[in-house]
Amino acid sequence: MSAKTLLHGVAAPADFDDAFARYQQGEREALLPGLAAAIASGSADPRLWHLHGLVLRGLERHGEALPSLRRAAQMAPASINIAHALARTLYETGQPSVEVYMRAVRLAPGDAELVGGLAAALAADGRMTDAIAGLERSLALSPQWVRGHEILANLRWIEGDRKAFARSFDEALARMPENFDLKSQQLMTLIQAEQWDETREAVAAGRAAFGDHAIFDASEATVLSETGECARAEAIYERLADIPDPTVQLRHVRNLLRLERPAEASAVIDSWLATPDAFHFWPYASIAWRMTGDPRWEWLEGDPRFVGVYDIADRLPPLDQLADALRRLHKLRGEHLDQSVRGGTQTDGNLFWRIDPVIGRVKAAVSTTIAEHVAQLTPADENHPLLAPARRPIRFSGAWSVRLSGGGYHSNHVHPMGWISSALYIVLPPDIGEGEAGFLTLGEPQAQLKLDLEPTGLVEPKPGRLVLFPSWMWHGTRPFGTGERMTIAFDVAVPS
Repeated sequence: MSAKTLLHGVAAPADFDDAFARYQQGEREALLPGLAAAIASGSADPRLWHLHGLVLRGLERHGEALPSLRRAAQMAPASINIAHALARTLYETGQPSVEVYMRAVRLAPGDAELVGGLAAALAADGRMTDAIAGLERSLALSPQWVRGHEILANLRWIEGDRKAFARSFDEALARMPENFDLKSQQLMTLIQAEQWDETREAVAAGRAAFGDHAIFDASEATVLSETGECARAEAIYERLADIPDPTVQLRHVRNLLRLERPAEASAVIDSWLATPDAFHFWPYASIAWRMTGDPRWEWLEGDPRFVGVYDIADRLPPLDQLADALRRLHKLRGEHLDQSVRGGTQTDGNLFWRIDPVIGRVKAAVSTTIAEHVAQLTPADENHPLLAPARRPIRFSGAWSVRLSGGGYHSNHVHPMGWISSALYIVLPPDIGEGEAGFLTLGEPQAQLKLDLEPTGLVEPKPGRLVLFPSWMWHGTRPFGTGERMTIAFDVAVPS
């Protein structure tokens, strides 16, 4: 679909073309005055109302975007794109969106993005059975929809299916055995779920159907490494050493660390640190440099100003009121496939986009604290992942709440989509403070790597305490006993 037809399906006048071109180039605030004036004058052009809503949404002013998108939908009820924009913004703000998504799907029954959005809206509304059934129907009609299989596998996983959560890939491949994209995503999904036996079977089936391919070698090496056959995995990784794929080379780094060959891991890491994919390698640089005694570790993570601990209960809404608001959002039965949560649930979508005055106060409070934290960092260093970017604007690439029950914890992980990450404690279980129960760990690698590296830091949770740390830094939590542990977490986007 061309730029002229994207907004409403008809050719646009030159001035509108210019405004939309500027929007596509990333302009937001500069467009607002003219668009605001147009809609204030009662413009009869739904495209202008639509664009006004899109611009406000792009500026994360979702609540202000909704009236314009609603008006555009009233004026142009047959516009698929306007209906989609309204449905998506309602979903993002936590407003009822299922009916609006259904209207949009009726306008474009085969639109995969709309069907995926409707499934997400149904799940957010607590209608997981309907979401799964709808995806199953859509995939029966469109088995080539790779993203749909990925979404369905995740929803089945959330519902507790650990055996056949990815079965739709096999069903689709039985109908479309030549579809390599389906096979590739099946492998990625099984690896993400750490289903090693099933991955082996999928690799064997893939080779039988498609012959030799690097993705099958890389997947086999991953299985071998993750199940302890690291020497056999290394023989495969050596054959893949020239493949310029960050995922393959990151897995190779993991295997070298398991083999206690950190100097070789460091050499692979160094070759990626000046590339756009560097952020995926910084967490492993930290490990390799600690293991080899490389002084760059102190440069990367040793400055105590990189981690901030702030008690901000006085800036937040009453914590019991906030806890009640968050509990209403925890509707899912289990964790997502790609999350570090163990024994709990995580809210979907960006928490800070929700139209809720309580959540709005939290966002304002943490934004102020982040600005204070950033202000005390050391001067810019163009080579350092925390110190190289500009220090503003403060924007969020994600925000969510996690609710853990007795025995729950976060496995050690990192946040590749962030610059600064966080933990804000709202509700804590009674055994917090007994030993290290529920403590935040920093600098401790994933348990799967089987490395004898202790955390570089431990933080005791307290209600209203906010911890800020670099997003590439390994972090997790210690398990606790009985009770409830509820937090808000977010990633600050890399400023640009």
